[in-house]
This record gives sequence, structure tokens and C-alpha cells, in this order.
Amino acid sequence: MIAQPHRLDTQALGTAAAALVGVTLLPWYAIEDGFWALKWLLQGYPLAAETAPALFLWLKGANLWLLPVAGVALATLAAVLLRPPAAVLGRLLVFLGTLGIAYLLAQGFLFGLKGWNAAWLNDWFGESEQRQFGMGYGALLTGASFLFLLTRGLALRGVVGGDAFVTGSLGLVIALTLLFIGLPVLQMLVIPFRAEDGTWSIAPFVSRLLDPKIWRLTCLSTGSNCGAAWNTLVLAVTVGLLSTLLGLAFALVLTRTGVRFRGLFKSLSLLPIITPPFVIGLSLILLFGLSGNVTQFVAGQLGLEPTRWVYGFSGVLIAQLLSFTPIAFLVLIGVVEAISPSLEEAAQTLNANAWQTFRTVSWPLMRPGLANAFLLGFIESMADFGNPLVLGGNFNVLSTEIFFAVVGSQNDQGQAAVLAIVLLAFTIGAFYLQQRWLGRRSYTSVSGKGDGGMHPLLPKRIAIPALVITTVWALFTVAVYLMIVYGSFVQLWGRDNTLTLKHYIGAFSIAFGEFGLHWQGSAWNSFWTTLQIATISAPLTAAIGLITAWLLTRQNFHGKQLFEFGTMLSFAIPGTVIGVSYIIAFNVPPIELTGTAAILVICFVFRNMPVGVRSGIASLSQIDKSLDEASLTLGASSWTTFRRITLPLIRPAILSALVYSFVRSMTAISAVIFLVSAKHDLATSYIIGRVENNEYGVAIAYATVLIVVMLTAIGLFQWLVGSRRLGRRGMQQEPNMLAGGA
Repeated sequence: MIAQPHRLDTQALGTAAAALVGVTLLPWYAIEDGFWALKWLLQGYPLAAETAPALFLWLKGANLWLLPVAGVALATLAAVLLRPPAAVLGRLLVFLGTLGIAYLLAQGFLFGLKGWNAAWLNDWFGESEQRQFGMGYGALLTGASFLFLLTRGLALRGVVGGDAFVTGSLGLVIALTLLFIGLPVLQMLVIPFRAEDGTWSIAPFVSRLLDPKIWRLTCLSTGSNCGAAWNTLVLAVTVGLLSTLLGLAFALVLTRTGVRFRGLFKSLSLLPIITPPFVIGLSLILLFGLSGNVTQFVAGQLGLEPTRWVYGFSGVLIAQLLSFTPIAFLVLIGVVEAISPSLEEAAQTLNANAWQTFRTVSWPLMRPGLANAFLLGFIESMADFGNPLVLGGNFNVLSTEIFFAVVGSQNDQGQAAVLAIVLLAFTIGAFYLQQRWLGRRSYTSVSGKGDGGMHPLLPKRIAIPALVITTVWALFTVAVYLMIVYGSFVQLWGRDNTLTLKHYIGAFSIAFGEFGLHWQGSAWNSFWTTLQIATISAPLTAAIGLITAWLLTRQNFHGKQLFEFGTMLSFAIPGTVIGVSYIIAFNVPPIELTGTAAILVICFVFRNMPVGVRSGIASLSQIDKSLDEASLTLGASSWTTFRRITLPLIRPAILSALVYSFVRSMTAISAVIFLVSAKHDLATSYIIGRVENNEYGVAIAYATVLIVVMLTAIGLFQWLVGSRRLGRRGMQQEPNMLAGGA
């Protein structure tokens, strides 16, 4: 009896063919002018070394170390065409896919711009005159094909239920996370141990770590400045505490009193989020600088000499509180509203007054929200670059010291890496202390049962101070933003307050000439680049984040907790650290991205991805798994179920991820300040340049335009998403203000 051949695995066949296309048809190395411009087709392709596929490099006798890559691809194609049993094919694909990825990475990291990257390889094989540049689309397609061959093999072996879409998605997210989060951070941790002669030693790390500029405490005994580490830590703790208290005051006033204009308060909370982080610092200079309105008024009325008090700890603290209090508010308002009214009503039934109810029931249940709000304020302060740069003066912090270590005259990447490690250690320490403070107690107050109760009003001893504080802070916020707008229309702040449009004209003028429309203003290049980068990165961020959320909520696999930790790691790492690690990791082959638009997109995607993950998890947690199971039972694949059932149901999460990613990409500075180039300049780096040249009018005018663009985008997205009103809490009438008892 003749054995019937097994069915041809078309998915594996197509993937193996794609690997061969990467080896034989696409340029193996990165194209200087960009792949998608297609100029390389006219630049000697496929024979020129700069544009040649790996196949033509071998035919010319060059880069022979790439031959095994083609060998693995051919072996995979042959294995698929032989049609072995599924179990055998699965083992072969796992082996060959792993081998292909391992060899591709090994040859890339071991051979670079100067030949062999390791001295022992020179000893074994001798010095090589050949060079290897950054990998291009040929290597990218081949590497991706090996990855999906590996995941296809795992599916054939029954991993995660044998679902190819699930294993492929899981493999893709893990690979991208390791490549663009794990690899840069790992290389940043390693580089301080490398001496100038190329040898590895702990001495360079220790000498850099013990630099007095980082740890000195002379400020305790003299009037001099403390080290950057202590300055950063004290500032971050102060900002974390004060922003949490202010955010809590706003949340309590809006949910537990009858204050009017709630919509206005919530709108004010959004403004700092859509504002470039250093613009608030500029506004404070316009108010409290030597030529500021408030400074000149107070000096004139009291006969005092104007001072520079706003430059230093005080000014940076105020700017960061204005920037980060809204983030604490957005965290805490959800926590305050989520407290079950039945628990508070039960306390009052037992004769507890409003103060006792708040102190013994409401306050303890807010602990997770308070801890998260503090952590966010702490991390944001640690990572903030713009406000310390504008207002810091002699008050040095780690983020600015990292910047000057990279772009200053010293150009010491090792010192920048050490400073980044200190910053990362502070952040991880804050995470650890937060978990210790929360402990293992349960803070659950919302069960599956319906809860139609209403929250009691605040006791007067809390309501009155909270209302006064929030009103003063809200008025101060309005004054700051009015200064931003007004400052963009004056000739020269503090000297000539004549109203003018010259800053807007200089930055955003448009001319009509012989060849049509001409974007003549100096800001247009960075504006369009920023818009383009944000538009590209936003959907990618949402896609990766929501696929990750779907894997975490709908699939069970080994290492799930470790997988979730890896995807959230970029949120715990300050943006400045991300920027430095990207410079170190992607400045040389095999992945050479510095100076390209790709590195900006990648940075934004993986910096903002955790928000898409958490947003997706929150939405998917509200959708019964039985809907997915019904689709799978009726014969639909996981991909069809995800596309036709899951995605339509999490549309609000998709839009929120898009909004957040787009806004953050338009206003980010701490990470991308190291990654911008003359060709790919961003709005925030352009504004920083104007500030350094004391062109405050142009900087503020540009910031005002960005704020208007962001407000328009948010309004559009909110209109698309709409709003929901649930239960009595959304329909209750406004209570009498401050009606709570003492």
C-alpha cells in the first residue's frame, strides 16, 4: 500500500519563500537615501555593494559569512516541500527557525564596521578588510520569516492550542519587545564597564558612579548645589507628594461636592497633557522672570529689587506640578468614583459621621490610587527634561546631565549610561516601595452585584480647604495659559509689549510663487515631520498594544506574567533613559537607525505601547469570553474572531490608544531629544532650539499652535467615541455644595 503524501503546509511554504526573497532580491543592507524612495533601483542595483542583495554579494566573492542564512532558508523550503507529518514538520521548523534567527543575530553582532567586533575572532580568523553595515529590508524580511517559521512550528507542536495566529502574534510581540526594549536597556547597562582601550572592567563604572557631581552633599553645610542624584530624588518625591494631594483635592471636589463648572475643571486638567512640557516653564518666566509681569509689579509696588528666584528648585517644582497634577487627577477621579457607595452608607448606618466615614472607609480604599498617582508623578518628574532645562539654572538634575553628557563637548556615552542607570535605579526603587506599601491587602469594593447608591458629601473640614486650594490652583493654571497665548503676540516680552503677529508669520508664513504654494516659515519642516511621525506611530502603537492586551486577557501560556512585565517595562523606564539606550544600541550595525525617521517611530511606539495595553485590557475585561468561544465553536479562526468580533467591541479602547499615542508623539521631548536629526527635526526640539537662542516669542507661538492642534484632535476623537451614562451615578442631581456634616 502506497502511503499518501501529507498535505502541503502553504503557510510555512509562503514564509520560507519570503525568506529566500529577502536573501536574493532585496538590498541586504540599509539604503542611505531610504528604501521607499526607490532611488536605489537606479544606483547600480543589484551589483553595487550598497544596494546589492546577499546573493549578488556572494557572487562577487564578498560577505561569504551570509551564505549559511540562505542555506537555512533553502533547508526550510525543502522540508516543507517534502510534506512530512505535522509533528515532524513542527520540530523541523522550530529547529530551522531558531537556527536562522540565532545565526542572523550572531553574524550581525560579531562582524561590523571595523571587521570582527571581538578580539578573539581576530585571533582565530585574522583581521578582515571587509565591512558590514546596518541591516536593511532584505535582512529584515529574512529575520521576520525565520521568526514566523519558528512560531508556525510551535503551533504544529500544539503550543497555545496549536493556533498559528496566536503563536505568531505572541512571537512577534516578544521579539519586538526584546529587540526595542530589552536590547537597548541591556546594552546601556553594559557600556559603562568598557574602558577606553576596549577592555572590560568594573573600574570605569565605579569611577563614573562615584563622581562628586552626582552625589555631593555640600549643600547641607554650604550654599553650593547638591549632586544631581540628590536634587532629582528630592524634586521627584516632592512633586509626587504634592501632585497626588492636588489631584486628590480636584477629584474630591468634582465628585463629592456640588461645585459647578465640572466640565471646565476637567478641560483644565487636559491642557497640561497636550502642552509641550517646557512651555509651562516659559510661561513662568513670562510671569516671574526678571522682566515678568508679576516680578515687575511686585518690585514696583514694594520697592524691591527683582530676583531670579524662579530659576532653580522652586521654579522647576511649580512647573512640574502644573504639568503632572492633571495626570494624578485623572488617576484619582476614577478611584474615588469606583468606591462602592454601599460601604460608605453602611458606615453611616452605624452612626459614623461624614468625617469618620471618610477617614475609616473612603481613605483606606483610595490607597492603590494614591500609590499609583504618586508613582506617576515621581516617574514623570524623574524623566522631565524640558522644565529643568528652561528653569533649572544651577539646579542640576539627572535628565539634563544625561543630555549634556551626550551632546556636550565631552560626548561621554559611558557617563550618560551611568547617570541613566542611577535614574533607572530610583524608578525601580519607587516601584518596589509602592508594592510594599500596598502589600497584599484587598481593596476591592465593586462586586458583580448592582450598586445604585450615591456617594456621601465631603465633611466640611475637608471640603472647604479642598475647594479653596483647587480654585486658587485652577485660576493660576488659567493665568499661566493666558500668558502662553499673550506672550506669542508681543514684540519683545518685558521690553516692548506691542502686539504683533511677527512670531507666527516668521514660523508659519505661506507664500504663493511661480511654482505654487511654498511653506516659507521656519517651523513648517519640523511641524510636518512631527505630524507625519505621530500619524505613523499612533496606529502602530494601538495595534501592538491591543494585540498584546488580547493575548493577556484571552490566551493562557507559560510565562504570561513575565510577558506582561516585559511589555510594561518601557513605562517604568524614564524617557531620558530610553533615549540614551537607543543612541547606544542603534548607532552602529547591525541595527543602525540613528538619524532616521524609523528610530523616532519605534521610540514612540514602544514608549507609548503600555497605555494601549492597559486600555485594551480594561475594555476586554468587560467583554464576556463566551462571545469569542461561540465564534470559535462555529468554525471561525482566531484571526477571524479577533477581526470580526473583538475589534468592533473594543472600539473605544482603540480610539483612546490612538489619541494618547498621537498626543504624546506630538509633545514628547525627553526621549527623542537625543534621536532627532537635521533631516528629521521635531516640533519640541525646534522649540527647545528657539528657547536656547532666547527667541521666546517664536517658541511660545509654535507651542500655541500645537495646543490648538491637540485640542482639535482630542475634540474630534471625543466626538467619535461619545460618552456613556451609567446608573444613578450618571443621572443624579447636583447636590448642595458643602452640605456634608462636620
